[in-house]
Amino acid sequence: MLILEDGQGPGAVAANGAVWRVVTDQVMGGLSQASLTREMRAGHSALVLRGRVRLENDGGFVQMALDLAPQGASLDASGFRLFRLSVQGNGERYNMHLRTRDLTRVWQSYRADFVASPAWTVIDLELKDFRPHRTDMPLDLRKLHRIGLVAIGQPMQADLALGALALVS
Repeated sequence: MLILEDGQGPGAVAANGAVWRVVTDQVMGGLSQASLTREMRAGHSALVLRGRVRLENDGGFVQMALDLAPQGASLDASGFRLFRLSVQGNGERYNMHLRTRDLTRVWQSYRADFVASPAWTVIDLELKDFRPHRTDMPLDLRKLHRIGLVAIGQPMQADLALGALALVS
């Protein structure tokens, strides 16, 4: 098991030493807004993504993103089977997006979705189930670069708490 987030880091620092950051559709002219804080949520320390997803100006997403390897490098996840997340939220559907070093356009990714229920829940997302989005390249697990937990594609209030995240063999 490779622990990426354990809920214990100061601020937005993940267990792998990288810093979680917020990305919104404002990078493309959209109007969605979001914040990311570390707080206690129903007895668990968690990173909490809150925001409003708006579709105006061709927008429609907010995300918390984490680089998996230092600048220019990749994480070889070929020996792993799934991502395991501990999440709590508002009952909405969210996505996990994976990016590899092979993807050159910001809109390309590999995606899987999940529902963040109001109760803390452990969710397993099998790596074989991630679907390519706007790319024909197969997912190369040897070249993982970034993950994002994303509220996307519909007007909504995002409220997603992440207590833990790991790659599991």
